[in-house]
Amino acid sequence: MEIVHTVKDLQSKLSALKAQGKSVGLVPTMGALHAGHASLVKRSVAENDVTVVSVFVNPTQFNDKTDLEKYPRTPDADCRLLEECGVTFAFIPSVAEMYPEPDTRSFSFPPLDTVMEGKYRPGHFNGVCQVVSKLFAIVEPHRAYFGEKDFQQLAIVRRMVSQLGFPLQVVGCPIVRESDGLALSSRNARLSSAQRKQAVQISQTLFASRDYAATHTVDETVRFVEERIAAAPGLRLEYFELVDGDTLQPITGWGDTGYAVGCITVFCGEVRLIDNIKYTGAADKG
Repeated sequence: MEIVHTVKDLQSKLSALKAQGKSVGLVPTMGALHAGHASLVKRSVAENDVTVVSVFVNPTQFNDKTDLEKYPRTPDADCRLLEECGVTFAFIPSVAEMYPEPDTRSFSFPPLDTVMEGKYRPGHFNGVCQVVSKLFAIVEPHRAYFGEKDFQQLAIVRRMVSQLGFPLQVVGCPIVRESDGLALSSRNARLSSAQRKQAVQISQTLFASRDYAATHTVDETVRFVEERIAAAPGLRLEYFELVDGDTLQPITGWGDTGYAVGCITVFCGEVRLIDNIKYTGAADKG
């Protein structure tokens, strides 16, 4: 594996490989890598001749400067994991390299980016689209890999690729969970041991709600989740919404869509955790 720090160097190396007919996969990350990231990376390695993994904590997608400062950074461990996974290039640029001048581009994909995370983190998805579009332009991959844990982000990236005509395939990869069900996240590293035990209530509530939904309406299922999280020590719900998995718009009845997804954001102490669960194939129950 080679570690590359500049756009010019990466493009030079990729150009030579593409001239040989090599396919290229890209996995954009913000580092602090874990088994969830590894699952994306391994899939890219399996499906492409060359895999590029970017490790870059993107400042433009943080609407909270404290959150940016506290975001975990583990570059040495990240590189060890990437080498073990068989990555070709680890692209680790500086902020100045990615943003030699301020990025003033504005991305808007309503209604996908106006709900849930878009509502509670204004400017977040604009920053995501800025950096992801830059990476697509730099790498020009054949495929790009994103985790389904960031469900809304995946939907928005797909819409951006479609509208802007990037010639690549966006590949969504399933959520990877700990043995007790907690969704893997770089932010989990910020949880104390006590908070870690509390946080598992998020996924356990989602799993329970899927069973509950079999005999209850959408509104009842939403209340079930809200009440369970409210009763869980150390947790504070920011939102839980049952939405159409394609449009991300709230549903009022199971018959509204054949692709119902529950998206949740919960604070465990100061750490903001997201998760989601699919209720796909549920019969019309309200």
